[in-house]
This record gives sequence, C-alpha cells and structure tokens, in this order.
Amino acid sequence: LDGALADYNKCIQLNPAFYKAYNNRGVLEEAKGDLDGAMADFNKCIQLNPGFYKVYNNRGLVRHAKGDLDGAIADYDEGIQLTNVAGLYFNRGNAKAEKNDSNGAMADYNTAIKLDPNFSRAYVGRGNLKHMKGDSDGALADFNKAIELNPKFAGAYNNRGLVEEAKGDLDGALADYNKVIDLNPSFY
Repeated sequence: LDGALADYNKCIQLNPAFYKAYNNRGVLEEAKGDLDGAMADFNKCIQLNPGFYKVYNNRGLVRHAKGDLDGAIADYDEGIQLTNVAGLYFNRGNAKAEKNDSNGAMADYNTAIKLDPNFSRAYVGRGNLKHMKGDSDGALADFNKAIELNPKFAGAYNNRGLVEEAKGDLDGALADYNKVIDLNPSFY
C-alpha cells in the first residue's frame, strides 16, 4: 500500500486537479486505517468533481466506520441521485440496519438484489433482517442463495448455521460452522 500511496502523492503533486487520484488515495488511506486522511481526500475529490458517484460511496463507508450513520446515509443518498448501482443501496441498507431502521434496510437490500441478482452480500444482509424479524425460512433461503452465488462466503455459512441452530437443526448448524472454519480459520 505504501508504494501505491507514494504514487498517488506524486500524481497529485503533478496534477492537483486529478480528482480520481484523491479518491483512490482516500481508499488506500482508509485501508491503512487513516480515516481522517481518507475523509480529507474524499472531500477534495468532491470539491473537484461533485458528479463522481464512487466518492460518495467511499466517503459514506468512512463515515459509517467513524460512527456517523446519518452522514453515511446522506452520502449514499447523494451517490444514488447520481447513479443506480447495487453497492450504494447495500451500503445504505447496512447503515439503516445499524440505526434499527429495518424496513428501510430491507427496502435497500431488495433494491440492491433487484439491480444485481448476483450480489451475495445483499442476500446475507436481507437474510439477517429476516432472521431478526422471525422469518427463519426466508433467512435460510437468502443464506442459501448467497452460498450458491459465492460458495466461499464464510459469513453466509455462519449466519445460516445460526438460523439452523435456532430452529433445532444442530447437525446442519455444526456442518455450517465447520465449513466456516474450513474457509476462514480466523473467522471466530
């Protein structure tokens, strides 16, 4: 990451108006845990090109990580005004779910799935909400679909195992928990 960060620093030094360089450097800073640096770069990117939808998603992720759920939702809203992509709805759904707006989150997960029927993480998000609302069968269907789409998605197996365990299917739950360990030994 450090080499790429140095490259973006040089790029910005050579062309301070290149908005994508600020966005990309912000993504790297976020990955390194420098949320304030990432936020500054995303803000600069927006200043240079307020029509670049990806930066609103990225800034929303940083705001979410900093606990600013309303700010994150506002950024996802702004991005959605610019384009209609599943990731923005998914991320907004996550923020709404964390705010206990399960109906808003469900609507966003449904829209994400409608826009991208192969978006396995959206099925898991929706499955989590269904499980919380007591719809175990609906949750299982969503977790099964996520696993069908991405058989290496440890989180989907884990969450399916939780539902199976709650339903008394201990053999199914154990098989899923073992699959999680096989896929990602550090998951737990």
